[in-house]
Amino acid sequence: MIAPPSHTPLDTMTQHLPVLLNEVLEGLLTDPSGTYVDATFGRGGHSRAMLERLGEDARLVGMDRDPEAITAGQRLQASDPRFSIRHGRFSGLTEVLDASQCKAGVQGVLMDIGVSSPQLDDAGRGFSFNAEGPLDMRMDCTQGQTAANWLNTAKAEDIARVLYVHGEERRARRIAAAIVEARPLETTLELAELVERCVPRGRHPSRKHPATKTFQAIRIFINDEDVELQQGLEAAFESLAIGGRLAVISFHSLEDRKVKHTFRSLCRPPALPRHIPIPEPLQAVSARPVGGVIRASEAELIRNPRSRSAVLRIIERLP
Repeated sequence: MIAPPSHTPLDTMTQHLPVLLNEVLEGLLTDPSGTYVDATFGRGGHSRAMLERLGEDARLVGMDRDPEAITAGQRLQASDPRFSIRHGRFSGLTEVLDASQCKAGVQGVLMDIGVSSPQLDDAGRGFSFNAEGPLDMRMDCTQGQTAANWLNTAKAEDIARVLYVHGEERRARRIAAAIVEARPLETTLELAELVERCVPRGRHPSRKHPATKTFQAIRIFINDEDVELQQGLEAAFESLAIGGRLAVISFHSLEDRKVKHTFRSLCRPPALPRHIPIPEPLQAVSARPVGGVIRASEAELIRNPRSRSAVLRIIERLP
């Protein structure tokens, strides 16, 4: 285990355990003097460990759309001149790098997708169905509509479509109809209990909470996460120098499917008719996979149960 830097209190590190930490460090940091991006700073677990491995001439740019993460990043920025923090979404990664004067290409980008543990653990953010809190669910609480605003005004068919597309919820129509009938909804437990009445809980104790898919779907929709992810993947890959690497951690099948398909398109030549002769240079691929799909070890699962669904994929940009 990598010890936190001396300027970082131990309790800061233990509040949020970064998933697949050693796997990220081994797969991403190819040049100790390079420039890297932590595109989902969160509370800085990955960033601090990266700085421990990087040399004095290295640079690390952190970014996040959550203002609370930016506040945490500013503390790290004040204590380590190699690090800087920027407020922004995945889709704004190019602008963040331009503002940070990183136009020559970076050696690595890390994207840790989805809701973070601090966001889940703060009932006031509205992401968790296990604690009473306002139905907010915004990654950036300074802009956009809350989950409550949308749920209390949207048509039943629109709610059902979101639950089905972003949560793969088979009982989407039943849940949507119940939401419309019960409006107004204001709290997380109100919504969770409503969904539980529509989706019977499985008998096995390890089964997911019935509201898991509904909360996931609403969160993705409220934060436009599917579009942000796709634009972020494209911007991150374009920002890489030759030999630079893009590492992405996802936590559910919809996210991982998008990452897998994007990486596959970059690592394979375009599909062309077999009977048409194509010069070899035109069939060149843009990237190569670094290893296979990486999941948490048994030791990490014991230490951090939330890592059980984490999937890490890494690609490297080719000339």
